[in-house]
Amino acid sequence: MASVQKLEVEVEVKSTPDKMWEAIRNSHKIFPLAFPETYKSIEVVEGDGKSVGSVRLVKFTEGVPMVTTTKEKIEEVDEAKKTLSYSVVEGELLKYFKSFKAKLAVAPKGEGGGGDMVIGVREDER
Repeated sequence: MASVQKLEVEVEVKSTPDKMWEAIRNSHKIFPLAFPETYKSIEVVEGDGKSVGSVRLVKFTEGVPMVTTTKEKIEEVDEAKKTLSYSVVEGELLKYFKSFKAKLAVAPKGEGGGGDMVIGVREDER
């Protein structure tokens, strides 16, 4: 019987919501430069890399255990709510999981907060 697991992580960032959202939307360009210890490259193989249906080939560095590449398909984008969802459609992750989905959201921390939150939710089925 398959088991679905969910993991939610909140990270406070010192950035404006619009800047952080733009970084997430352009992750195929920004993440390999900002996180070279994790990402070798992120290549857009279908679509524009931002819209629903776009597919990105993510190549990880040798420092990332058990995974060298994944293909991610963007499933949902909501500009107003600053959310983006994608699923892994190819790669080593699918050796360990029947399905692997993630959702990223940019949200204000709350009243009097000193930054904004990036909320990541991962859902996988084993």
